[in-house]
Amino acid sequence: MVESASLPTRNVLEFPITALPLEEQVQTIIKWADERQSKTVCVANVHMLMEAYWNPDFGNVLKNADLVTPDGMPLVWMMRRLGEISQERVAGLDLLIAVCELAQQLEVSLFFVGSQREILSLMRKRLSKEFPKLEIAAMEPLPFRPLTDTEDKALIQKINQSGAGLVFVSLGCPKQEKWIAQHKEKINAVMIGLGGAFPVYAGIQKRAPRLMRNLGFEWFYRLLQEPRRLYRRYATTIPPFIWLACKQLIMSSSLNIPFNIREKYLNSRLD
Repeated sequence: MVESASLPTRNVLEFPITALPLEEQVQTIIKWADERQSKTVCVANVHMLMEAYWNPDFGNVLKNADLVTPDGMPLVWMMRRLGEISQERVAGLDLLIAVCELAQQLEVSLFFVGSQREILSLMRKRLSKEFPKLEIAAMEPLPFRPLTDTEDKALIQKINQSGAGLVFVSLGCPKQEKWIAQHKEKINAVMIGLGGAFPVYAGIQKRAPRLMRNLGFEWFYRLLQEPRRLYRRYATTIPPFIWLACKQLIMSSSLNIPFNIREKYLNSRLD
């Protein structure tokens, strides 16, 4: 088992993405959860990285997370080009299912925070069928407004007293990641932001076919389902990500040129 401080990472747009396969990431999370460690897990895609790139405060949230999974295929492709040739995608929904499977075996209880009561109810029904021995400590929908200090303290106390080792949070990016960071060392559990996975697992939204996911077109499938909500997000995040990713790969390639060849090239440019 790899310890938190030594988890291997690859920087994508300056942000450390955990370079481990799905199985090892799940095992690490469950180990922390079994020990009731206060840890933060971010499930990163292009949207999250661009939010972090444009907003330094949120960028620090991502940089200080204990584990950051490569959810989007563009992140996986970047990591492979940067040396992690066998890196696989660690998507939110796959992470949810794998964590529930192992949590059921090791008797680690789960606490769900956020989303809507209807979605949580549908999730509970499916979880009870697929993981009949899974212990769900509670499912707590939250209001759209920020919690008062009194409400927040009550929620923290409820989670800690429940004995849950894992807290799945669904508030949307970047709100859920900020919430998780704010509750580090206050909640004695592993907190994972999984906003996009809740409605899909509940059956309200459909997941893209595996072929589309493997080809990196899941974003397009989601766009067809929610064009009004996602069009602007994709239009403003995908083009700049492509530009910055290409820039990083070019810089990385130039740094890999042997020093004597690079020096000779630079000197020829100066003559």
